Amino acid sequence: MARRTGRITPLVGVLAVAAAGCFAWASLVERRLFTLRRVEIPVLPAGSEPIKILHLSDLHMAPWQRDKQAWVRSLAAEQPDLVVDTGDNLGHADGIRGIELAFAEFGGVPGVYVNGSNDYYGPVRKNWLRYFRGPSSSGASAPRRSKDLDTPRLERFFTEALGWRSLNNRVDEITIRGTRIGFFGVDDPHIGRDRLDLLTGLLDGQEDADSFESDTAAPALHIGVAHAPYQRVLNSFVTHGADVILAGHTHGGQVCVPGVGALVTNCDIPRRQVKGLSLWRHAFRSAYLNVSAGLGTSIYAPVRFACRPEATLVTLVAR
Repeated sequence: MARRTGRITPLVGVLAVAAAGCFAWASLVERRLFTLRRVEIPVLPAGSEPIKILHLSDLHMAPWQRDKQAWVRSLAAEQPDLVVDTGDNLGHADGIRGIELAFAEFGGVPGVYVNGSNDYYGPVRKNWLRYFRGPSSSGASAPRRSKDLDTPRLERFFTEALGWRSLNNRVDEITIRGTRIGFFGVDDPHIGRDRLDLLTGLLDGQEDADSFESDTAAPALHIGVAHAPYQRVLNSFVTHGADVILAGHTHGGQVCVPGVGALVTNCDIPRRQVKGLSLWRHAFRSAYLNVSAGLGTSIYAPVRFACRPEATLVTLVAR
C-alpha cells in the first residue's frame, strides 16, 4: 500500500503543476492574444465590388483594459466598409469610457449594432460550473435585478458620435459600394428581449415603402443581426430571407479542449457552430452564419484556453 501511495504522489504533483501552468496561460497570456479572423462569403450579385465588414462582439470592456482598447482602435487601418457590433460591449460600470476610446477611429464608417445583456446589467460573481447545466438564462425573462449600466450613453455614442444604426428589434437599409443591403435584428434573445413577432410586419412595411419609390431597387441581400444565436432566432432569420447572419455571445466556448473544442455554448446552438463561419439550414433554406468568439470575458472569469479572443473581417464577394 505504501509503495502505491508513493507512485501516486509524484503524479498528483505533476498534474497540479500542469493545471497551474494552464491557468496561468489562460489568465495571463491567451486572453490578451487578440486576433483578426478573415473569412469570405460569396453572396453578392455578379459584378459587385467586395464589401468588408468588421464584426465585433463581446468586448466586456473594463476601464483598465488599455491593450484591448488600443487593439480595437488599430482595426480602423483595415478600412472596413461597415462595422457590425453584436453586443456585450460593457463589462464594468465604467466600461463605457473604454468603449469610446476603442471605437474612436470608426467615426464616419457606417455601422449597425444590437445590445447584449451585458449592455444593460453589470457582471456578478457566479458559479461558472452552472453553464454545464445549460444556458445561464432561459431567454424567457430578464435578470431579476435593476439595470445598472449606462445603456443610454452607450447608444448615444453609437448613434450620435459614430452615426451607427440600432437593429434592436428593427429593420434598416444601407447602400455600400453600390450594393443595397437590408438589415434586420433583435435585442438580446438571451434575456428575452427579442421580438421576432415584429419582424414580419417591419419587413412588410419596408417593402410597402419601397413600392412607392420606383427608382429604388430592392436590397441585393439581407443580413440578420443578433447577440445570442438561439435556434429560434436563426430559424426566424432564415425564414425572413437572411443571406448572412452575424452573432456573438458564446465566447467560442471560452475554455476549450484541444481536439475536442467547446464544452459549452451558453445557448442552444450546436457546439460545432459555437464560433466561426458555417451554414445554418432551416425549412429548405440556408444562410451563412458567423458567430464571433468575441474579444473579452467577464471580469470575474478572466480566462481563455484554446480559444483566442477575436474580431472578424468578413468580406462579402460575388457569387
